[in-house]
Amino acid sequence: MKLWIALSLGVGLLMGQSRLEVQGHRGARAVMPENTLPAFEYAIRIGADVLELDLAVTQDNVLVVSHDAHINNKICAGPEGAERKIRALTLAQVRQWDCGAKANPEFPKQKAVPGTKIPTLEEILALAVRGKFHFNIETKSDPRQPDLQPAPAEFARLVVEAVRKRGLAARVVIQSFDWRTIDEVKKIAPEIRVAALHPAGMADAVLRLDYVKAMHERGYPIASPHYRFVSKDKVAQAHQLGMKVVPWTANDAKVWDDLLAAGVDGIITDDPAALIEHLKSKGLR
Repeated sequence: MKLWIALSLGVGLLMGQSRLEVQGHRGARAVMPENTLPAFEYAIRIGADVLELDLAVTQDNVLVVSHDAHINNKICAGPEGAERKIRALTLAQVRQWDCGAKANPEFPKQKAVPGTKIPTLEEILALAVRGKFHFNIETKSDPRQPDLQPAPAEFARLVVEAVRKRGLAARVVIQSFDWRTIDEVKKIAPEIRVAALHPAGMADAVLRLDYVKAMHERGYPIASPHYRFVSKDKVAQAHQLGMKVVPWTANDAKVWDDLLAAGVDGIITDDPAALIEHLKSKGLR
């Protein structure tokens, strides 16, 4: 397997394919509280190529970094009985929560960092001066619950304005499960790359050729399926159309090896440091 992976990657490099991107999921959720400044700073220090993060929008239209539309009280501590829906809270109210005080029990290596607040997108983009890494920004949007986020066009406008303000268009991908949002990004900011996420457990999540073609026809340069739906043939089909494949969220060596053998362009992982060490052990970094 090691020889096959090395040969496959070597052929890709000769054909102009860049090295595999290591994307730190929610910063580095395996080690630090998710979607927090400590998590992103850690991912930068260990050499992640991309910081992957999620966005919600407050009542006063501030982009904040959160995977959940409601502040997750399993990993955040806040006022007793307080409103948790981020869209119903101002930034000042969101800042009342400590999202580093509780280590997530699902990740044994994760360290608590008490006093850690939910950051704004502006604060995360400000980290750009610390290296040449990129940002993979997910707009959390649920068409079934429109009260949890702005309309797609407004959400896209807010994100694009934040990215352009920092001059980071070339270092940003905007991704979403709600393709309406990335369609709006393409309309107003064709210079910013977009990625189409596919939810696990749904029939149309499978990275079949017809769906790859559909994404290609809509102008999406990156497909991001769950890692279980990736195979060498399917990745090759995407590459033939000039698209990249960046699966989520793979956290163990066997899955990493399978994805490397399939020829993916990047891997989104909760433990970017471990993936980097794994690549180094195979002479791939």
